[in-house]
Amino acid sequence: MKHRDSIHNEQNNFACDKCEKKFEFRSHLSRHQISEHKGRKDFACDRCEKKFVKHSSLSTHQKLLHKDRENFMCNKCEKKFENKSTLLKHNKIFHEVFKDYLCEKCAKRFGNKNSLLLHIRVVHDSRKDFVGKVLKDYLCDDCGTKFKDRCVLKRHQNLVHEGHKDYACDECKKKFGEKTKLTRHQKTVHEGRKDYACDKCEKKFGLKYYLFLHQKTVHEGLKDYTCEKCEKKFGQKSHLLTHQRTVHEGRKDYPCNKCEKKFGQKANLLMHQKIIHEGRKDFTCDKCEEKFGHKQYLILHQQTVHEGRKDYACDNCKKTFGRKSHLLCHQRTVHEGRKDYSCDNCEKKFGHKQHLILHLKTVHEGHQDFACDKCEKKFGIRSNLIIHLRTVHEGRQDFTCDKCEKKFGTRSNLIMHLRTVHEGRKDYACDMCERKFGYQHHLVGHQKRVHDGRKDFACDKCENKFGDKHTLRRHQRTVHDGCKDYPCDKCEKKKNWTENALAAPPKDSISRTKVCDNCEKK
Repeated sequence: MKHRDSIHNEQNNFACDKCEKKFEFRSHLSRHQISEHKGRKDFACDRCEKKFVKHSSLSTHQKLLHKDRENFMCNKCEKKFENKSTLLKHNKIFHEVFKDYLCEKCAKRFGNKNSLLLHIRVVHDSRKDFVGKVLKDYLCDDCGTKFKDRCVLKRHQNLVHEGHKDYACDECKKKFGEKTKLTRHQKTVHEGRKDYACDKCEKKFGLKYYLFLHQKTVHEGLKDYTCEKCEKKFGQKSHLLTHQRTVHEGRKDYPCNKCEKKFGQKANLLMHQKIIHEGRKDFTCDKCEEKFGHKQYLILHQQTVHEGRKDYACDNCKKTFGRKSHLLCHQRTVHEGRKDYSCDNCEKKFGHKQHLILHLKTVHEGHQDFACDKCEKKFGIRSNLIIHLRTVHEGRQDFTCDKCEKKFGTRSNLIMHLRTVHEGRKDYACDMCERKFGYQHHLVGHQKRVHDGRKDFACDKCENKFGDKHTLRRHQRTVHDGCKDYPCDKCEKKKNWTENALAAPPKDSISRTKVCDNCEKK
């Protein structure tokens, strides 16, 4: 009786004096007090350092998480997992497109016919009195993953998005919920290991399933996730969710703690901080030495500047651009005439905010931070310095006209030459007279000289003023330097006119035909 009353008490009379929990057996009470109130966990896992009260709990933990990991392998991409639930979640996220049974009402796919029929009956059928009991979804606000049980959702949020990340990287302090993920992070991010190469292109990946996703979306062109609002397609479900959250919902959940800018994705925030606030530009062009903060910007630069690729054409004027953003800016500013950014110091307006910032920096603040080490000339923009070095000091003229073999130092000058000389285009019309020009700066100079009467270029040797720098230089050469380089073909007398002046009258004046006073040739 004494043994039965003390050991096998059937009325749960063994109560804990600290939490009032009751137990049927004294041994259970003792174990409870040791584990819950004294914190004794003597059985530690040698793989992840987690501790347990009972050896049996340690064995179960190792069996589920650390033993026989090879048994939980995805049969579609060969990625390995520590437990079956993680494998099932992976299949649901990445391989749902391989399910052959398609719901015609919502485009959701299923692995077997019975699951499809159950889905139709529960979700789309009018008899929905048991929907909440059978297939109620619990949605993760952070990544959009759905769960059938609230407890599973909570566990997912704790492990993936919030706490329980006990494994920190020594180099970047990033934390992980599992030791294997920390090891994988160190191998791929800090050691730079990319052991999986695509056999169709030269791209390499640190994880095998990233290679699988690359081949599936890039080379096979599979984009099975469609946005229902704009019909844009994506190769991965996570990309679709990010698109919907940032584009259609307008969410920017990642603010920069150094400025007021916000971002829809954490990766974009980190890139912004690295490039803007830390000033890091780790990617250098091997052709012109220009540096970029992102590898994609370097690739885009090489494609558009050095390879001359321009894949985006304007429907209105057929002008082509290397970047879609440049095309949109062109359409907004040129064809719609929008210039939404005004300079507070002058009346000049700009169609792009970056152009206004550059104008303020170089024109009003006088910043010329890029100096030529060969002639001490300074520039407000690095790209102008690079062009100057290449064309002036190296004498490079890499762009040849295929119609007249004339060479140019920049592609833009070649394009302008083709448009104005060979096509005869004059796209810049004066709104005060009927004159048209092939170059915008010619139009601006014409309006200043003729209509505004401005003469901003003064000769430092006399009091004469001129409307443009070219006329000033000709004046100085012929009047003050005494150069007379153009002989009359009827006599031997030389004049100080240019060949163009002999051939035709000036365009911006009334007839001022030059006459040789020796032979009267006009």
